[in-house]
Parts: sequence; C-alpha cells; structure tokens
Amino acid sequence: MTPDPKDLPDFFDTNPVDPVQSATGGKKAPRATPKKKAGFYLSLQVIERFDRKFYELKLAGAPIDNKSTLLEAALAFALDDLDRGVQSKVLQRL
Repeated sequence: MTPDPKDLPDFFDTNPVDPVQSATGGKKAPRATPKKKAGFYLSLQVIERFDRKFYELKLAGAPIDNKSTLLEAALAFALDDLDRGVQSKVLQRL
C-alpha cells in the first residue's frame, strides 16, 4: 500500500516541521520563568518534614514535578500570608 501524499511532509514548506516536536509527539513547552539558585539555612527538622511531605504528596498522585516547585508554592503562600499584616499566621509564629 502506498502512503497518502497528504501525509508526506512538504520539504518546500515555509513553516518546516520541528524535528524535536515530531519525535516527542508533543507541543513545545512554554518557556519557563527565569530561576536563580538561592541558599538558605534550615533546621534539619524542617528539611526532613519537607522531604517527607514531598514524597507523601508524590505517592498520593499530587501534580508536583520536583521539590523546587513545592517549595516555591509554599513560599508564595507564606508571602501572601505576610501581606495580611498583623493577621498573618507567619508573623504570629515568629
């Protein structure tokens, strides 16, 4: 059986096929926001609790790519709480 000419690539097309997209079968991923490595000192208790929670969430099927994603979400949540001023739970805990 011969292939359908409509399925063959047009080598003279002005919008050529992206070989990576063709090989992976997916669309191009959106550009990630710029990131910068940060260094902080945390207690071992907090690090162990964070690691344990990360793996619990992964096992439960939560859509978390990596620890940085979880930490960024938690930090954004804490910063939003700090914006509440005197009603901030974070400030009350300090």
